[in-house]
Order: sequence, then C-alpha cells, then structure tokens
Amino acid sequence: MNLLFDRLFTSNQGSKTFLSFLDKKKPLTYDKFLQEIKCMASRLKTLGLKRGDRLVLQIAKSHHVFTIYGACVQLGIIFIPLNTNYTAVEVEYFIKDSECKSFITTTKMLKNLASQDKKVSCKIETIDADYTGSFFSGFDENEPLEIIEKQNEDDIAAILYTSGTTGRSKGAMLSQKNLLSNALTLSESWGFTASDVLLHALPIYHTHGLFVATNIALASGSQIRFLKKFDEDDIIANLPYSTVMMGVPTFYTRLLANRKFNKEITKNMRLFISGSAPLLKETHEKFQYLTGHKILERYGMTETNMITSNPYNGERKAGTVGLALEDVKVRVVALESEKEVSKNGGIGVVEVRGPNVFKGYWKQSGKTKSEFRDDGYFITGDMGFLDKDSYLTIVGRNKDLIITGGLNVYPKEIETVIDTDSKVEESAVIGVSHPDFGEGIVAIIVEKKGHNIDHKVLHATLQKNLATFKLPKKIHIIKELPRNTMGKVQKNVLRDMYEDEFTKNNK
Repeated sequence: MNLLFDRLFTSNQGSKTFLSFLDKKKPLTYDKFLQEIKCMASRLKTLGLKRGDRLVLQIAKSHHVFTIYGACVQLGIIFIPLNTNYTAVEVEYFIKDSECKSFITTTKMLKNLASQDKKVSCKIETIDADYTGSFFSGFDENEPLEIIEKQNEDDIAAILYTSGTTGRSKGAMLSQKNLLSNALTLSESWGFTASDVLLHALPIYHTHGLFVATNIALASGSQIRFLKKFDEDDIIANLPYSTVMMGVPTFYTRLLANRKFNKEITKNMRLFISGSAPLLKETHEKFQYLTGHKILERYGMTETNMITSNPYNGERKAGTVGLALEDVKVRVVALESEKEVSKNGGIGVVEVRGPNVFKGYWKQSGKTKSEFRDDGYFITGDMGFLDKDSYLTIVGRNKDLIITGGLNVYPKEIETVIDTDSKVEESAVIGVSHPDFGEGIVAIIVEKKGHNIDHKVLHATLQKNLATFKLPKKIHIIKELPRNTMGKVQKNVLRDMYEDEFTKNNK
C-alpha cells in the first residue's frame, strides 16, 4: 500500500474538474490529472529513478509541479522542490547536499550552471513552458505506469529546504504520514468539501502553496483555480467564482488598496486564510469592515506543516494564530529554565508534537537531535505565549529576541505600539551590537504613502506604552522592508544593514 498516493491521488471524483486555468487551456479533470501523473511516473522511470532516489525540481509555477509531485509519490521517489529565485550557486549546493539522481529545471538555469562552471553529477532535464523542454522529448510515447510502489507511513515523501537565514539551508524530511495527516486534519478543520473552489495564487515550491493547499484540495475533492502568480486584477476577477483563498498578508493589504475590491466581489467566498507572516490587526479590521469576512489566521513552518489555526466555527482572535490543531500538541517553554510557562501571557519558546512534525534534517543527525526534546517535542525557535483560552500568539523568533542591558525585549511588543500610529504602514524592530547595553534597539519604519511621521508624536506614544529599556535608540524610515518570497520580513537582512549603528564610531 502507498498511503499518500492511495488517499490523495487515486480519487473518485472522475470527470470533475481538479484544475482550471486563466488562459484558454482546457481544464484538468481528476481522471486526467491521475492519468498525467502516471505518464510522468513512466518518464521518471526512463530516467532511471527508483524508490528512495531524490529528484530536485526548479521550474516556473505550472501544473507540472503537481503531476511530478504525484509521480514521485507513486514511485516512492523523494520530491525536492526549490525556490525559483535560487541562483546557480545556491542550486549547486542543494544538488550536492541532497545527492539527487535527477535535476529538472529551466533552460535558463541550465545555461547559468554551465556559464558559472558549476559541475553537477546528476542527470539534468529541462521544462520551460507548457510541454516544452528536454523532459518532454518523446513524452507522448510514455504509456501510463500502473505500478504503485509500496510505501510505509514513515517513508520520506519530500525534503523541503529551510530558508537558511542562519547558516546553510537544512533539508527537512517530511514523511507520508506528516503530509497526509495534516491534509486530512486541515480539510476537516476548515470545512472543505467537494463543492469548494480554491483560488490558488501562492508559489508551489513552499509547504503553504504545495502541500497545504494542494493536498487539502485533493483530500476533499475540491477544485483549484490555478493562477501562476498573485495579480490583484486576476484575483478580483476570479473571487466571484471561488469559495476559499489562501494567502499571505501582502495579498490582503494589496487587495484592500485596490478600488475594485469590494463586498460584492467576495459574496460567494466562505473563507479567507492567511499565514506565513503575521497579519496586522489593522488589516484584519479593514478587511472585515469592507467585506464582512473575518480572515482566518493560522501558523505553521517548513518542518511541521500547520500547527495551529483560528477556528472555522468559533472566535477568530485577531493577532493570534489560534488553537492547536486536533491531533497536535503545543506548549510554551521558558528560555532559561526550559520549564513550561503558565498560560495567559507567559512568553517562551513554542514547542510542538504530533503526526505533522518532520522526521529530522537530511544528513544532519546531530542538528536533528538538538532540535527535539527527550519527550518528542520539536523546538520551533518561535517565541510566543498562550492566553487563558489556549490561543497562541507569536512574538518573534528566538534569534530575534533582543537582550539590552541584561533585559529581554520582544520586538513584536514594540512593533505593535509603533503600528498604532496612523501614518505608519508597517515596522520592524531589531537589536544590534551596542558598546554599553550589549544590544541597542533599532526601529525601521515604512510610512504610508503620502504621509510623514511626526517623530515627536511617535516618541510620546512609545514612552507612554513602553518601559524605558524597551524604547528604540534609533529610528529609520525606509521605503519598504526586505521580505522573502512568502512575505516574511527578513530581519537578518536588516541586522546586516544596521550592524554598525552603535559601533561604527568605536572602530
């Protein structure tokens, strides 16, 4: 038995549409999707791939990512999708680290590897647009492969490389059970049925757009309206024909800034979901006022898929990421004592245990061991607290914690105060080296378009709401905050930008 393939890809939806596209391309039914997966499996066989081999994929967003993913599951091949923005230098690292047998990429990347004299030992095939590229050479001659490799629930289905904000990226090994359990739990938690139409504008090299969105749709028999990227006009045009949208905060702020976006357009929608980065309280309120919909915010990470979610039926608390999923356990542990803190405000490291939690880091047993407690809890590295109702709030990464004058400061607390200023679009607070305090607090702010922040008013607000040791020692106004492709603010980049803020005169 192949647990994941049997439950997700062998559907009884038949001629019902699975994927519909913006262009005039014919929709892909569930039957046709399965047939194409089996043709892909046949092609992978001709490349010499077999159970346990690694396949690295880096191509533009297309339904081929889904069918190659399905073919890998069918054959027991470990699927490794890569961010399409990775350079030849980065790609070379992933290929070598994964020890992959095949790399499927674009002609452009193939040329980049050659021009930079990057030598890789695996086979390389190309996929460019639709059915072009060497991978599809003789593709029509491939008969659908009916063989389905037996897989155990603990067998590795995929490796996702972390963003690598500190040191080299690590490969998180996700098992069949990890992926399937999360898909089934979320499908039920969020009320998905075969009548749903999921508007998909996320990238699909990331757990959010690939494993969460796609696996839920397959598990529930839903349709996916497939957009190659986020485009406000395309989103607005497709919302009336959709019932669910998964997005990142940037999606919602850009929609709110678009004059065409209104309540009428969202009247057929039953659910808007946000994740991958915190959603401002102001965005929550504006969205609900304009559309009548309250965005459902959830929390997850590469190593765990989804961990918590605000309830579909029940109170959705703005600023929190909700309750632990049904089969997941969450606790908050103090940094110093490593003991569980009391609920209702005690800040500590978020730890999680459940069938969604990955098996470990590829070829890094030492790192894996250090990231797990003896009782099986995974140390996420995120700082947060549970309120009296067990709703989780994330206040930042452990590495983002600022220790100034020996006192702990959580950036989120300062950012929340700064963001109350009506002229502030968003903010990020960091700590950088300081000769007297160990770390000095720096606030980086983006102003709303057409507005200028009154620094005296902002300082007065900060002094009124924060203890003196939490006050930023420097404030900078910039045009935009650096973000990764999933919309997360890259505080490591900001720390690099302002690392000499308090020390440059002492050098």
